[in-house]
Amino acid sequence: MDEVEHTGVIAKRSDVAALFVDRNGIYPRLVRDWWDAARDACTYSSPLPVVAHPPCGPWGRLRHLSQNDAADLAVQAVALVRRYGGVLEHPAGSKLFDYCDLPRPGELPDRYDGVTIEVSQCDFGHPARKMTWLYCVRCDFSKVGFPEPREPTHWCSGGRTKRPGMGATVPPGIKVCSAQQRRRTPVAFAEWLLELAATAGKQGAA
Repeated sequence: MDEVEHTGVIAKRSDVAALFVDRNGIYPRLVRDWWDAARDACTYSSPLPVVAHPPCGPWGRLRHLSQNDAADLAVQAVALVRRYGGVLEHPAGSKLFDYCDLPRPGELPDRYDGVTIEVSQCDFGHPARKMTWLYCVRCDFSKVGFPEPREPTHWCSGGRTKRPGMGATVPPGIKVCSAQQRRRTPVAFAEWLLELAATAGKQGAA
């Protein structure tokens, strides 16, 4: 679950729910209906569309370092997004997409009217590119705008710079993100995801 930046007071949305989020993050300040580990998002049964942030540790490129995250939470998050509509966020290249047979970016919609797009969180204010895949079910992209591209000032290295056969080279003049910076989600990105997910509710459940 991502940490997020904090800004000023923001009116809470009541037309979308946030699942698998950090109670100390921004989502409890953005939405009325939010579910953290204590509340157990797997039991969610509201008619609202959702933004799901299931743990990515067991599915990402650093999954060999994951110890405490339950892999099945992401699988259940996929089922919830398919049932209620909305958006699931995971790192680009997440193995969850193969495991759950989710479409890759650029592929045709699946039988749940779900498509996947790739975005750079840098465009929403993150210091690094932090490429992210969004599995979107019954969302209307014509109702939301996309930000202008931004150039990163930092690099998500996974905690190490390149050695032979390992990782990617950090470009000259680019700083390496700290672990905290890697986890952080820009507030603008969280707000945009909620706006996108809410369009699924306006279209009605399948």
